[in-house]
Amino acid sequence: MVRLPSEQHFLLGFHLVLVFGKDCGPAEYKTSDGQCCPMCNKGLVVRRDCTIESSTSCIPCIRGTFMNEANGLTKCFPCSPCDPGQGLFTQTECKPTSNTVCDVLDGYYCRSYSSNSECNFAVEHTHCSPGQSTKSPGTKTTDTICEECQHGFYSQHGVNCTAWTDCAAMRRMKTEDGNSRQDVICNKVPPRRNTNLIAPTLLLLLGLQ
Repeated sequence: MVRLPSEQHFLLGFHLVLVFGKDCGPAEYKTSDGQCCPMCNKGLVVRRDCTIESSTSCIPCIRGTFMNEANGLTKCFPCSPCDPGQGLFTQTECKPTSNTVCDVLDGYYCRSYSSNSECNFAVEHTHCSPGQSTKSPGTKTTDTICEECQHGFYSQHGVNCTAWTDCAAMRRMKTEDGNSRQDVICNKVPPRRNTNLIAPTLLLLLGLQ
């Protein structure tokens, strides 16, 4: 059995302290047995930890998974789905180095955000009811704001409040009052009878008897 000189013992012990006894550097990860190994790049994960003879062995993320940072992990993250049933669509497909980017469908607004501020659940904008107007249309981040029509105005479809028709200005008579959901109803004014012709006609008929 060959004995190492004392200097070689010291160097080996110093090397083990450096590898196993210190905090790992910013581009390294610590293994289960406390060893510091070089991280795998984005799009890759660890296949085999490093040894004294070899560096870390890395493998690429498979389809449907990604890794967006240097790491010492053994599994890639699953790609996030963009579910139309949750008001989302795929803006950018998932790649080995980045997750799917979802966006909000037209007519929807986001109700729930992930930890990285991306929308993961959206709902349809509120539709204003008859008798209301749309004060502020919905956006991708806010719902529609509705307000009630004031007296003298109406809205049949929940979009705009319109003033009641002025029957008198149209030389018509109002036959039904309006409300917040419907306009007043105007009809033609019935023609006036000419009473000046009634008396002479009666006298003429009496004279003929």
